Amino acid sequence: MNAESTGALAAPRVIDDASTELSRRRTGMSFQRTRMSADRTLMSVIRTSLSLIGFGFTIYQTFEKMRDAQVITSAAAPRNFGVTLVGLGIGMLVVGIVYHLSFMRGLRTTRAEMKAEGLIHGESVFPVSMTLIVALLLLAVGVLAILSMVFRIGPF
Repeated sequence: MNAESTGALAAPRVIDDASTELSRRRTGMSFQRTRMSADRTLMSVIRTSLSLIGFGFTIYQTFEKMRDAQVITSAAAPRNFGVTLVGLGIGMLVVGIVYHLSFMRGLRTTRAEMKAEGLIHGESVFPVSMTLIVALLLLAVGVLAILSMVFRIGPF
């Protein structure tokens, strides 16, 4: 009886021809390209979130300064609009980070399974995502900005 008929896991196949070796290396490289593509997607989320947070905070600050200078009497509507834009930016960033982490977890799992089966070379590691670190830092700045706007506390 062979391993397939007994239901046991078969040992990884070892094939020595050059075509198969090149194919395994190309497939391994495709995981790296997919990882970089996920980073680029997160960069797009960061760019849009940064715009929303920046515009929202700018609108808020502009109308607060005009109210403080008594150019206008009330800045409630622009303040609410600014807070909404910052909140949307933070929300979008949180969703983007969660999606990125979920996607990367699945990619790492698939890669580990294929490596265990001997279908790819998995010698290189996935480095820490600098894009994810920047996204987390922007999230902290966004939270500080909205706290500053709503409760009038913080560094802004």
